[in-house]
Amino acid sequence: MLKICLLAILLLLSACARDISPQTYSVGSVGQVNRTISGIIISTRVVDIQDNSGVGGAAGAGIGAVGGSSIGNTRRDAAVGAIAGAVVGGITGSMADSKLNAQKATEYVVETDNGNLMTIVQGSNPAFAIGQKVLILYGARSRIIEDPRVSK
Repeated sequence: MLKICLLAILLLLSACARDISPQTYSVGSVGQVNRTISGIIISTRVVDIQDNSGVGGAAGAGIGAVGGSSIGNTRRDAAVGAIAGAVVGGITGSMADSKLNAQKATEYVVETDNGNLMTIVQGSNPAFAIGQKVLILYGARSRIIEDPRVSK
């Protein structure tokens, strides 16, 4: 039973990874005006995105406490087992949460048409090449998109 609960929690956590794609907008973004400037990509590199939702640690602690409370024959043994189980389960759940929510992204350095440099990290799809003309959209969540004015 404990293994089934852990598997369910791990599956739930893997669904919690945040969408870092420039293709995805939240409902709150619809209808908002963003300032847009043009620029050119001058460098790119792959980076790691770490996210810990906290759900894994909390769920692991709860499951560990329940599992640990069944240890021993006395109430004191059960209490000690529950505390130890909560600590071990919380640490294990938090580590699993971090691993399941880790993602790769791309850091872009863009030189704007007025000579300023900007750095934006976003999902790696679509990928932009060094020297490619792009548009930078400012908003609650800034993003880079392909400049449609450039002929292919």
